[in-house]
Parts: sequence; structure tokens; C-alpha cells
Amino acid sequence: MGATLSPELQRRHANVRAAMAAHDLDALVVAGSEYSGFEGAVTYLSGFQIVHRYAYVVVPADGEPYVVFPTEARYVGEHGTAELEQVFHDRPGELLAARARDAGWRRVGVFGLDYIMAVRDYRALDDLELVAFDVEFDLARAVKSEAELESVRDSVRINERGFEIFFDAYAPGKSAAEVMAAAEEWFVAEGCGRLTMNMVLTGTDAFARPEFKIARRDEALGAFMLPSLEVAGPGMHWVEVSRAIAARDAALSEDTERMLEAYVEYFEAARSAMRPGASCHDVHRAVSAGFTERGYHLGHVTGHSIGMTMIEFPKVGEGVETELAENMVFSMHPHAIASSGEDCLYMQDTWLVTADGGVPLSRLPMQVFRAAV
Repeated sequence: MGATLSPELQRRHANVRAAMAAHDLDALVVAGSEYSGFEGAVTYLSGFQIVHRYAYVVVPADGEPYVVFPTEARYVGEHGTAELEQVFHDRPGELLAARARDAGWRRVGVFGLDYIMAVRDYRALDDLELVAFDVEFDLARAVKSEAELESVRDSVRINERGFEIFFDAYAPGKSAAEVMAAAEEWFVAEGCGRLTMNMVLTGTDAFARPEFKIARRDEALGAFMLPSLEVAGPGMHWVEVSRAIAARDAALSEDTERMLEAYVEYFEAARSAMRPGASCHDVHRAVSAGFTERGYHLGHVTGHSIGMTMIEFPKVGEGVETELAENMVFSMHPHAIASSGEDCLYMQDTWLVTADGGVPLSRLPMQVFRAAV
């Protein structure tokens, strides 16, 4: 079946097999589940989008790849979108183990070993040497093709407009659910389906607290709040774009104002720091300097590679020596928190690494958006 695969899928398989060869793997099992953000690895290697249950893509070092579903998942997705042979089994792990024995595999990499693979399937593979392969798989897919970048840009378009709709719907006193619903209607209409992970950070009229919250009806929005918007468009590439929102006359806390200064500095620093050959550690140091110099700490990772899985390696953080390469895509979102643990600022951008440095893919200015009311 290899000759019938699309050129893009052939490119992805070649990159993954190169990583497998470097780690002496007989095969790779890539796990995906319906949990939002965890289904993308299966789509990346097979074309199939999980709607329910879970699946495994198996890539032998020598032989044709195939995708394995639990029997009850026969009708819970558009199986015609898969470019690989599809196999159904009551207990997929038993099938994987049998095929591994028949092929003489001993050393098998697994993407999703710690967080995705079903326990019953893991237990069926006791005779194999299983190698956690999350980092290696993500690094193999970190550099995006032109086809992928087209999908990324479309997701950014959808996300950016979703923020604008959220902002237009916002007013102090409205519920978080009411305002988020306006953006979600747009996201679904544009083809995101359920691939959205949208939250809010609220607090007082002067500052937002660091905790992420579901946008519920009983959460009344104050004069200052932070939407956290993450979506994947029809091409299934996740992006993150958002800005802080305040009422027209809201007086922000001193810490929030100083954090905003640091955000403007981060935004400019990222343009030069996010260049090919720079380490993720160096980028982290460059973009976080304005926050740490002002005495703030970061409560979430500064940034991370993003693609068909919401959070991919490498992350932008302390001690991560992975080097950036042209056409890598990163979500950047310094989660600045005051020493009191109260005041917080969190805004999101999706960046492209180019030969000349980092380029934000959204056109939104780095500022607090002030409402008309």
C-alpha cells in the first residue's frame, strides 16, 4: 500500500522511520485517544481522525504501516479517510503482540506509553522491550511541511477571529459561558468540531488569578479577564491565540501593568531569539527575562512545539537544549504570576521559526484589549 499513500504521508513516515533507525527500533506503535489534543498523532500517520475510543498506528521498520482499532470503534469515525490498512480486534494489544511475535520484533517504540496506551494493551505486550518514544516522535514531526503550514495558518485565522468575536461579546457582568458561546459557534462553523480547548482566567476588576476555569454560566466576568483560546481547524493543527480583555475604565493592578510591560518585551525578544540553531533554553531565557527581572515567576511552560497534538516536544524552558529549526511552530504563553500568587497575566501566540527569526502568525497587537463599556 505504500505506493498509494499521499506524498505528505510518505514524508511523515520517512521522518519517523529515520528516528526509529537512530534508536534501533523494530517497530513503532503510535497511540491516540479521543481526549482532545491526544488524537492528532494517529491522524498524522494515517489520515484518520478519532471521534470515539482509541487507536494505534503501527509503523514497522520494514513493512507496511497499518492502524488498529478496538472492535467497538468500527463506526465511530470516517474510516474512509484512513490511508492505511485498518484492522479491528476486541483486544488490540493481543493483536499487536501476535504480529510482533510473527515478525520477530523485540524492541518496539511507543508514543503515548505513559498517558495514552490502554492498560490492557500494555499488559499484552510484556514480552517486548517497550521504549517510550514521545520525545523522539515529536522531534521527528516538529519541522512542518508547506502543506502543514497552510493548515496552521488556517487554524490561526479561525482562532484569531474567534478572539475578536469573544471580545465583541464581552461585557462586565456577562457570564463566561455566554461570551465563550459566541466564539465557540464560530469555531464549530469553521470546521473545528470539538477540537477546541477554551477556558477563562478571572479574578477581580483589577487583576486575574492564575487558575484556568471552564467557561460556566455561574462565572460572572469582571472588568478584567483572560481568555485562553486553543483550537484546531479542519486540518487538525492546533494553535493558540488570545489577549487580555478589560472594561474601558478598568484600573488594573500595579503588578498587572508591570507584567504587561514584560509581555511587550517578550514579544520583541522572541522575534530575534527564535532563530534556527538557538536552543529552547536560550529562547526561554531571552523571552522570560522581563518577567524574572521584575520579580515574577512563570506558572506554566513558557512555550512548546504545537502541531496535530496540542502539546508537543520540545518545550521552551530551562535546560532544554534542543535546537530550533526553520519551519518549527511554537505556542508561546508566558504565565506570569506575582509573588503574592494572586495577580496573573497570560496571553497566547503561535510563532513560526524562519531563517530570520520568529514570526507571530496572528496579527493581533500585544496589548490589553479595552471594551467599549
